[in-house]
Amino acid sequence: MNPRSPRRRAALCAVGTAVLVAVTTANAPATPAAATGEESTAEEFRPQLVTVDTPTREDKRLLQTLGLDLTEHAGHDYVEVVLHTPADVTTLLSAGLTYAVRIPDLLAREAQNNQVNAAYAAATTTSPLPSGRDAYRTLTDYDADMATLERDHPELVELITLPHRSLDGREIHGVEIGADVRGPDRGLPTFVMLGVHHAREWPSGEHAMEFAVDLVENYGTDPRITDLVNRSRVVVVPVVNVDGFELSRTDGGLIDLREVDQGGTGTILGTPGNAYKRKNCRLADGQDTPDGTCRAGSATSPGGFGTGIDLNRNYGGYWGGPGASDLFADPTYRGAEAFSEPETQNIRELVSGRHVTTLITNHTFSNLVLRPNGAAPDLVPPSEGIPLGDPFDEPALKALGDAMAAQNGYTSQHAWELYDTTGSTEDWSYNATGGFGYTFEIGPDEFHPPFPEVIDEYLGAGEYAGKGNREAYLLALENAVNPVTHSVLTGKAPAGATLRLRKTFATPTWAGAVQDTLDTTMTVGSDGRYTWHVNPSTRPVIKDRQVETVSSEPVAQQTYTGTTLPLQSTDSEFTVDRDADLLEIVLDWPTPDDMDLEVYRKDADGSLEQVGSSGNFVGEKERVLLQDPAQGTYVLRAINFASVTPTWTLTASLFEGESSTVPGLVENWTLTCEVAGQVRETVPVVVDRGQQLRVDLKACGRR
Repeated sequence: MNPRSPRRRAALCAVGTAVLVAVTTANAPATPAAATGEESTAEEFRPQLVTVDTPTREDKRLLQTLGLDLTEHAGHDYVEVVLHTPADVTTLLSAGLTYAVRIPDLLAREAQNNQVNAAYAAATTTSPLPSGRDAYRTLTDYDADMATLERDHPELVELITLPHRSLDGREIHGVEIGADVRGPDRGLPTFVMLGVHHAREWPSGEHAMEFAVDLVENYGTDPRITDLVNRSRVVVVPVVNVDGFELSRTDGGLIDLREVDQGGTGTILGTPGNAYKRKNCRLADGQDTPDGTCRAGSATSPGGFGTGIDLNRNYGGYWGGPGASDLFADPTYRGAEAFSEPETQNIRELVSGRHVTTLITNHTFSNLVLRPNGAAPDLVPPSEGIPLGDPFDEPALKALGDAMAAQNGYTSQHAWELYDTTGSTEDWSYNATGGFGYTFEIGPDEFHPPFPEVIDEYLGAGEYAGKGNREAYLLALENAVNPVTHSVLTGKAPAGATLRLRKTFATPTWAGAVQDTLDTTMTVGSDGRYTWHVNPSTRPVIKDRQVETVSSEPVAQQTYTGTTLPLQSTDSEFTVDRDADLLEIVLDWPTPDDMDLEVYRKDADGSLEQVGSSGNFVGEKERVLLQDPAQGTYVLRAINFASVTPTWTLTASLFEGESSTVPGLVENWTLTCEVAGQVRETVPVVVDRGQQLRVDLKACGRR
């Protein structure tokens, strides 16, 4: 999910730079032919990563006109460039630009992780994963594994094809798991598991797929799994972004410079091709290019930053707000409008057509379990004119998030505590349907780490052995089937009749709204009775909202100034010596580039516990907001990740607040009973979370 890791990236980049220099010194010829302008033959030449000197703005503009493979790694007087051929060298030298070779032979730098993966696969017959796999799947592997599950367990698994093909023309598949899965819908609650919204986040697909295999292979022998599958429908879509993943997985299997900085920014921008592609394959807004053109369209943008839509910024919930860019080339580009992409349309229709009572969307990395909301509670969307506040179901959302995090050792927190995000999957799904939604950020420090680490994250390791994400997912599935966490309709209706729940409403975006429709059905059993597990009739986004109004002036404030060189950090201390409702820390600097902010609480023994961070992308200032801060000493860490102006201002402010409730609305489902395609009865239904409501549809049985 993260454009970069907000917790370790500065340190990693510092390490990466040291490794790059060491490798260049060790491997470079004494006088590289490219650097001196001597002619280099195609047989001798290997792709190189070079640092081009651009001391003036005109030098940068000139470099941008040469058609070379520019990375997004640049400073005030340099730009890093990948030279793929001797012709690239000639072009650069003919323009009169000078450069230094950073990595003289990219092809020789086969990733350390790829080597680890190969060694593990060679030494392993069957891994401890449910599938026994010992290496990352390709897109073909995913499709084959899902087809095999259906073939071997036809009564339990149905292969589904989502309605919209990808931009490159690929079908997008998932599996639906449940007892008598091909029979009529019996009104059971649905649990949805998603992977690979972001192309480079391979473990997110692996864990989703392994959970599907786990449920199927253990059904009938494991009592807990058997009971959960009998009481639910589970839908798993392991690869949402099939085009991007195909490029990332293919290119990453060939060359992947992860060894440079363990998957950090240097890796992303230094690796040729699309091993670290994030977005989908949209090459131009509003245009569907011919199938198969994504690779060519992404070729000039390392990491695929220059093209595509960030699918996890394209959903309708508060689309267009903070944490999502309106610039096409930005890694977090949100798209021309909400749900503009076929991939997000697929998930929208999947969720809108079922009562998804719990949803998990998997990403990498940071070892986090994130819950709504994605944007800070004091932010005010223009579309609503009141602060976002905390979700209506915050206590229950937090309780489940904490319980899941206790199984894998992750940190459970609001999504906005990582950084503000709008247009994300679970913010839309939760606020539109009422079904609980979470993002898992899998692993501590890499987008696609060595495969043995993927195994440990799923099954648990160390003190979490036997737990891990597997146990966390099972807790989520238990939440999905628990009637206390959703609503239940029961009653009598004609045997075989189709019951339909439907509502159409406006989902707020940041500055407007998008129309959504939830339309779900079930079939009444042969005994003329039904039990339907549904989401509450009133959406969370329009329910009572708890809003904390802070004092206009801080009750305590301290401002710090400092100078921090690139890839370095500076710590300042702030003491909270009174009860307060909010602690706000803002980091500002004069140029539109990149600094980061981390906040720690100092324990009695002097050790530091991280309590907040802000790792926005280039050009966005950093802000951390802590609710009900405990008294004590806080360490405020300003990190110069990539700022050409090392002077900064840091302001810590304590505020008192007053909690108030913004009254909400009550919303109803429209329940219809249909026989032979004819609607015979229509009833408005108001039902709350945890409530069971009896609705007998007597008129539906009359002719």
